[in-house]
Amino acid sequence: MKLIDLQYTQTPFYGVPRMVQHLRENGHRVNPKRIRRLYREMGLHAIGPRPNTSRPHKGAGHTIFPYLLRGVRVERPNQVWGMDITYVPVGDGHMYLMAIIDLYSRFVVGWSLSNTMTAEWCRECFEMAVSRHGAPEILNTDQGSQFTSPAFTAYVGSLEKTRFSMDGKGRAIDNIFIERFWRSIKYEKIYLEPSEDGHELYTKIKWYMNFYNTERGHQALSYQRPERVYRAAA
Repeated sequence: MKLIDLQYTQTPFYGVPRMVQHLRENGHRVNPKRIRRLYREMGLHAIGPRPNTSRPHKGAGHTIFPYLLRGVRVERPNQVWGMDITYVPVGDGHMYLMAIIDLYSRFVVGWSLSNTMTAEWCRECFEMAVSRHGAPEILNTDQGSQFTSPAFTAYVGSLEKTRFSMDGKGRAIDNIFIERFWRSIKYEKIYLEPSEDGHELYTKIKWYMNFYNTERGHQALSYQRPERVYRAAA
């Protein structure tokens, strides 16, 4: 799984066939069925244009919302938040990391680490971010079942000022900011300092989140710190 995560972080447009080819070319005996299962377990999907051969998950009560960011200029803090989940390796297993980013300032307004991906976990993380920073005008996520679930959509719907936006299925440009953040935290911390257990991983992620927000200059912000940009304009 770590090999898949390493390659996917570099090339998130790799679907199962390309990942199988990559692993085989590097001497690993794998088959598409196993890689497809691991993609599902890790919460991965290739981003980029592809044939519309599948439908988003729509269990009982699950709702898909339209993508609202096309043509929108993000000009202020709390105008748009992006929220996503990624796989992170730990010891002989893995955990899931969630982050919520203010797209104007790149400030991480909330994050959480868990053994499982549940709708309740997503709701609690988003609710905590709202309690600390206020509600965004738009929340953008992918079409994962955690975000389309009644438990999560009901809470978002209870926020008077917040509209819910969802990425077009598999579209790279809709999710570009959060994908860049995952690349940063993995290559600047998680892969450089492998963790043996969840406590160690949590401690390292907590350090990086503070570093990213308060010390790491961001190129898109003319190398200003995300927190400074967020606080100055909020």
